[in-house]
Parts: sequence; structure tokens; C-alpha cells
Amino acid sequence: MIKRLLAIVLLFIVFKAEAQENVSSPYSYYGIGLTNFKGTVSNRSMGGLSILTDSIHVNLQNPASYGRLKLTNFVVGGSHERVTLKTDDASDNAKISSLDYLALAMPLGKGFGVGFGVIPYTSVGYRILDLNDTDGARLSGRGGMNKVFFSAGYEFSQALSIGLDAQYNFGNFQNRRTIVEQGLQYGTRDINRSDIKGFNFNIGANYQKTFENNLQLHVSGTYSPEVDLNSDNFREVSTILLGSDGSENVVDSREINVDNSTFTNPSKLSLGAGIGKQNKWFIGAEYVALGTSSYQRSFDFRNDGGEFEDATQVKLGGYFIPKYDSFTNYFDRVVYRAGFRYEGTGLIVQNESIKEFGMSFGLGLPMGLRSTDPFSNINLGIELGRRGTTDQGLIQENFLRLSIGLSLNDKWFTKRKFY
Repeated sequence: MIKRLLAIVLLFIVFKAEAQENVSSPYSYYGIGLTNFKGTVSNRSMGGLSILTDSIHVNLQNPASYGRLKLTNFVVGGSHERVTLKTDDASDNAKISSLDYLALAMPLGKGFGVGFGVIPYTSVGYRILDLNDTDGARLSGRGGMNKVFFSAGYEFSQALSIGLDAQYNFGNFQNRRTIVEQGLQYGTRDINRSDIKGFNFNIGANYQKTFENNLQLHVSGTYSPEVDLNSDNFREVSTILLGSDGSENVVDSREINVDNSTFTNPSKLSLGAGIGKQNKWFIGAEYVALGTSSYQRSFDFRNDGGEFEDATQVKLGGYFIPKYDSFTNYFDRVVYRAGFRYEGTGLIVQNESIKEFGMSFGLGLPMGLRSTDPFSNINLGIELGRRGTTDQGLIQENFLRLSIGLSLNDKWFTKRKFY
């Protein structure tokens, strides 16, 4: 298994070095961009639920899951997204591929487990051409913020486990605006860049209780407090000559002194509950409250025109397994997942709150052909969704996201006996 892990880690590093943008959305122009989903493909396929924890799968959204692990679990996942962007009188298409998470978790003793990994937290990626009768503006942006995390969880009893995430945030956001007016030889260009770094924390708890007929109740909660991260800010203003091929030739350029500042990472509270039968079925719901109004205090120097408010999210989802221990039918051991989510992004543009919703479906495919093989699996997911609106001259995004993830299990640190 170690050789497979090294190969996948190398692939992740190469992919991240080549792919700088994980999103293609004009709404990523505002604030720190669009927030990526922090979870595995199996979680995303159930509407993004973070409620479930078990002994063989790590839950990246709730660190309490590490206390219940019995096997070492390595997870990696990526996605491909196709987006149709439309206004009242025009439309366009975009596509993007990204690696979404990489993590390793392991039990270190009875009731105690740890894990670490990296997740792209937010993404900026857009190219917009805005033309009218007198001038034209070209807007583009790239970058994002990543999280390297170390997590630990402890199982107090079969019913209760708790956990803690320590996360180091790093990354940068660059926004470029070019304006050319008719009748003028030269245009102007300004570039704003912010480099973010700092720590934040996330605590989680999970409660499970089994009733008659093997019905099992799951209750879960996480909380991330609001913290300030350091932001090193940069601005450059240039006079340019636009070439016939669209190239920007700099005639004069100067750096504008911009004070460094703090970026306020918002608080997050999630509460969820569900019921089901282990290895058979599950259905649950989750509520998330985000303190995204804190973004309003950050990046004031950019004056990008966006406003922010606190946001809420609602998620519904579950899974079904026909017969997890079937010896004769492979598809009886497949996990069938589905879910729905409705989310506020916290962003306000032209007095319109930008909302997002998605319907998701997924399959968990055992990697072995027999039920006696290890508990590793391939997870496939598909999500149909919409972000934004065409009201007030805004852009509506309809997206189709295809996801694939690997969940590899093994037993490490086992003392071998020789006879």
C-alpha cells in the first residue's frame, strides 16, 4: 500500500503545480473566491453531509471520526466540472478539472486516531470581457487558499467521540482589471494581490446510540471559531498599450503602497442528525451557520463592489446497500448514495444574495470481487446544480460536476509472530 500512496502523492503534487485554478466562475471575483467543499466524494454524494463516522472511513469534515478508526485509511479525490454561464441575453460555457483532497488517517491505539492532509479551501478563477459604447474592461483572476491540516480524535465510549483539527492556511489571490476607452491611445491596468497565511481550528463531536431492531441514531456537530489571518497586500497600476492581438504592452508602471492587513476567516457551526441501520441504510439532515459577514472587514483596499452577509446551509442525504456481505452478487455490495443541498454563499451583488443548490448521486464500488477482500473502494459521484441568478443583470451558473475518489484501507503497526 505504501508504494501506491507515494505514487498518488506524487501525482497530486504534479497536478497542483500545473493546475492553478480550481474554479471557473465570475462570482470568485469577490472576497477570497468560492469556498470549496471540504469532504470526500462519498460525503458530497449525500448532499455534503458530515454526520456519518465509522471504523474504516475518515470523515474530513468532523475530526471526531479519527477516534473510531480501526484501519489506516488513505483518501484522494478529484472532480471535473462543466459550467454554463448565462445572462438574460447571452450564454457561454466553461470547464475545469481539479484534485480536491488528499489525506491519510490511522489508529494509534484503542479509541485514538490521527490524520493529516491538504485541501484546497477557496478558489479564484475567472475571465470576463465587459464592453459598452464608450469603453471596455477585461477582468481576470486566479489563485486560492489551501489548508494543510493535522487532526486527532478520541473515542470516550461506543457512543461518544470528540476531535480537533489544527489547520494552516496559505495561498494568494490575484485580480487584474484592464480598462481601454475609445479615442484614447493608452489604457490602464491595475493588479491587486493578497498573500494569506495563518492558523485556525475546528472541533467536532459525534454521538451514536443503537436501539431495538439495530436502528442507530447519529448526532454530529462541529465548530470553527472566527480567527484573523495575516494578509500581505500588493497593488500595481500601469499604463498600457493594447496590441492588435489583445496583448498588454506596459508603457509605465508603479507600485502603490498598500498597508498589510488581517483577513478574517469566518466562524462555522454545523449540527446534524440521522438514523439508519449499519451497513444497510441511512438518512440524515444537517444545518450549517456561517459567519461570512466577516468578509466585509477584509480586502477593503480592493473595492470590488461585493458585500457579505451571514449565511446558512441545509443538507439532506443518505445511502442504501442491498446486501453488504453478499458472496454471489457484486452489485448487492455497492453503496448507492443521494442527497440535496441548498446553500447561501454569503455574497451579495447588486442587492441580490447569491444562492447555490445541488442534487447529487453516487456509487461506492468495492475494489475486490469478493466480500472477503479489504474494505477499499472507488467512489463515483455526479452533481447537478445552480449558482446565482439572472436578476439585476447578474450571471446564472448551471453546473455538472463529476467526481471520483479512492478510499484505500490497510492495517499498519501490526506485530508479526513467527513460529
